[in-house]
Amino acid sequence: MKEKRNAADIVWTLFLLIWTVSILFPLIWVFYESLKTNREFFQDVWKLPQVMNWINYEKAWQGYGIGQAMINTVYYVGFSTLIGTFLTAINAYILTRLEFKGRKLLWAAIMLSLFLPGINALVPQYILMRDLNLTNSLTGLIVLDSLGESAFFLMMLSGFMLSLPKELEESGYMDGASIFQVFFRIILPLSTAGIVTVAIFKILGLYNNFLSPFIYLSDPVKYTIGVAMYQASIMMQYKADWVTLFAGLMITLLPLVFMYVLLQRSIMEGATLGAVKG
Repeated sequence: MKEKRNAADIVWTLFLLIWTVSILFPLIWVFYESLKTNREFFQDVWKLPQVMNWINYEKAWQGYGIGQAMINTVYYVGFSTLIGTFLTAINAYILTRLEFKGRKLLWAAIMLSLFLPGINALVPQYILMRDLNLTNSLTGLIVLDSLGESAFFLMMLSGFMLSLPKELEESGYMDGASIFQVFFRIILPLSTAGIVTVAIFKILGLYNNFLSPFIYLSDPVKYTIGVAMYQASIMMQYKADWVTLFAGLMITLLPLVFMYVLLQRSIMEGATLGAVKG
């Protein structure tokens, strides 16, 4: 029995090593390609650069608009996360801690939305955004993503709030606290772990969001990072400046890598606690 377990450990270790290499190798390859000249890139894509051409990063930041796109993305992701997470917390509180008629029916409708492809709402959303004059606007995108509740995030945060003792709210009401005071002073602080987890997942999703900015933004000055990189890749049909494109790609990856390194424990612990409590 022990030999079988050791053999299984070896197999899993090799599998994880292969998986790790398959993830890291493309990143490493893109990094050293971004430091080449275009001549070196076309001569041999596997050869290391003779000189580190950090100028490629400056060209990508300015020439391809990566710098402006990064500022736009920080504005879009930051406000969408703050507003959206706050609204998710309020919705989770109302659906899990308050009793009212139609609550179960509302939950059923929310669960039903999980089976509906989001692409189905694309046309009515665009018509609504157009009629409200919110197209070609980063603020309009913030409104769209903040008010568009996700059933996944709602279920995740509801798991945290459901685990809180009901006596906490009852004691607050006995002391004369209102519903909002109970929410802000009792429920919200005790649900911090779940709120942080939801916020992290929202940041990752919004940073990688391409479809909505691509559809609603027409001014290149307002592009987010995903749309800016797409436009840069389209330019490669007319100019062969691949090393600068690789440099821009590395710039877009750095925030995600740093975020994962700094917050990986919060992501894992928050997701695990949400699964247990839910």
